[in-house]
Amino acid sequence: MSAEIRRLIRNLIRIGIVTDVNAKKGCRVQIGSLETDWLNWITLRAGNTRTMNAPSVGEQVLILALGGELTTAFVLTGIFSNEHAEPTSSLTADHRTYSDGAIIEYEPATGALIATGIKTATIDASEQINATTNVVIVNASKQINLTTPTVICSQNLTCATLNVTEGGEMTGNFTHTGGAIKSNGITLHDHTHGGVRSGGESTGKPQ
Repeated sequence: MSAEIRRLIRNLIRIGIVTDVNAKKGCRVQIGSLETDWLNWITLRAGNTRTMNAPSVGEQVLILALGGELTTAFVLTGIFSNEHAEPTSSLTADHRTYSDGAIIEYEPATGALIATGIKTATIDASEQINATTNVVIVNASKQINLTTPTVICSQNLTCATLNVTEGGEMTGNFTHTGGAIKSNGITLHDHTHGGVRSGGESTGKPQ
């Protein structure tokens, strides 16, 4: 077997470390003392559906060279190393840890989906968003904004305080206990009327 054939066979599958990454050019990989030219990395989908998750510098990868030529090779990412070890010990979790410390994980063993360490989250749906569960808990340390022409609550609404700034209407029966209800400075349940007279005359204004 000639030296050239042995070289091509050795180059069919190689392990290396990513040294540079470019969104348009691809990545470069260090194999021993050799650094490759720019190579494309393999992604999950690259047709009508496309995914993008670039390798990072220092990531251990597998190089697949067609015909043993590194100039036409592709990079298969995702080999754990001492520098970048497994982010979780769970064998069932679908886990993803990002460079800023954010984590997205679904753990079938507990049925829990978590997203932690993120700064913002945006969902933009052109028609409708549905969320169905027994209890929804929202904790906002400052404010919740609802920008919409109408907010509909089909059943009971309980709140500690209520401020209405632009009027409105109330229909149906209301029961009030404890405290006072005031209208323009007049307490409704214990105000008095002056000018009380017998017959069909009207009383004075409430006080």
